Parts: sequence; C-alpha cells; structure tokens
Amino acid sequence: MEIRLTALCFVLALSALNGCSGKPATNAPAVNQTPAVAPAAQPGAQTVTGTVAETIDASPYTYLRVKTDSGELWAAASQFKVEVGDRVVVSLETPMQNFHSQTLNRDFPLIYFVPRIAREGEPTPPAMAVGHSPAESRPASAAVAAVTEIVAPAKGGTTVANVWANRAALAGKQATVRGKIVKFTGGVLGLNWVHVQDGTGAAADGSNDLTLTTTTEAKVGDVITATGTVAVDKDLGSGYRYAVILENAVISVK
Repeated sequence: MEIRLTALCFVLALSALNGCSGKPATNAPAVNQTPAVAPAAQPGAQTVTGTVAETIDASPYTYLRVKTDSGELWAAASQFKVEVGDRVVVSLETPMQNFHSQTLNRDFPLIYFVPRIAREGEPTPPAMAVGHSPAESRPASAAVAAVTEIVAPAKGGTTVANVWANRAALAGKQATVRGKIVKFTGGVLGLNWVHVQDGTGAAADGSNDLTLTTTTEAKVGDVITATGTVAVDKDLGSGYRYAVILENAVISVK
C-alpha cells in the first residue's frame, strides 16, 4: 500500500514502501470530526454509513471522500466501481494518520484502508483478524484451504508447530521452516506478508499457521523454505498483534 510507518519502520510499515508514508492512527479524529459509528457484525469492528462526495481511482486503490451525519472521512479499498452520490458503509478498522500518497501527491490527515467498501444494504465486510496485515498496497492473493498433509521440514529446519511451542526460547534467533503458502499479501509497507502452514499444529489455537515477512515474491500454493528471525508478542498497534512471527525471511520456492 503506499505506506511507510515509523514503527518497524511498524513491521508491516512497515519499510521503504511502494509509494507511501504514514503512521497508524491511535484514537485519531476523523478528517473533519470523528464520525458516529455503530457496531459491525463482528466484535470490535466499527462502521460508518455515508454518501460518496468524491471518488479517485489510483491503481490499485479507489479513494473515497464520504459525507456522514457527523462529518467527512476518507477511505480507500481495492479498486472498485462507485459513483458520487452512492451510499456506502466503511469499516473503521485500519486508520492511517498523516498519510502521504505519492501516487496522488496528496496528504490525508486521516484515511482508512480497508479490504472492501460495501454499498448500503450489502453485507458489511468483516474486520481483519488479529495477526493480519492492516493495510495492503495490492489485494491479497486468495487463500487456500488449511494444509493437513505434513510437509517435511527442511534440513536443519523446524516445523510451524515447534516455532509456536518454543517461541520464547527462539525469540531473536534464526529459524528455518518449510511449508505451503496459504495466504500472500504483497507490498505492505515495503514487505510481503506470507502465511505458511506445514500440516503441524492446531487450527483451534492458530499454531498451524506462521506469518512471515519477506521481500521475495511468491504465490499462494507455493511450497517454500523460509529462514528469518523469530519475534514474539509483536504489537504493531491498531489491534494488530502477533504471538510469533518470522521477520525479514529469505525464502526459496521448492
């Protein structure tokens, strides 16, 4: 996404991002004033409904200025067709404060980057789960079903379940895992965000899935070997927390 956070500089920042800079908003006001919000379908999510006053297409995003009963706000989502006057519902899950878009050469005091903006009457998109990237420079590739067959570890490597189980001891150390990519989100604050599974661990507690960051390109379904630094209890703000993550991974596709 066009975003450069000052915090990993956030991890998901999150590092020399493709054309943008900014920092996550914490209890930030809306562009004019904080819009009235209502609980969304999922816990913790908030939404606001309003009328589109301005729309700008700048691949891969559509930017909207939305008028609500309590003021105006800006939001952006993967490019879609919308017109001035349309009524839309925006999920206030990923605020970015003092965001500069290099593509538009424009500053936004506050803008919300969201997976999808729904038209009024359509189902409201769910809030991102904890551990997912907050803002994306291009849409995530489609996720695949959970991996159930065991993927053999790389020589000298370990399993996803072992990284979870031994994360405290591994914190700050290098680890190598081999598994299948089940989700790939590219170009988020200069990094690609990859979810890898190898058939170990339990879906019930999330220990079957390991998130890693990398600058290497790959795609959902690839079986990769990844070596990176283990970080634990990574709090990126705005509700995005990782109990364990493999950072700055070097990956190879097998």
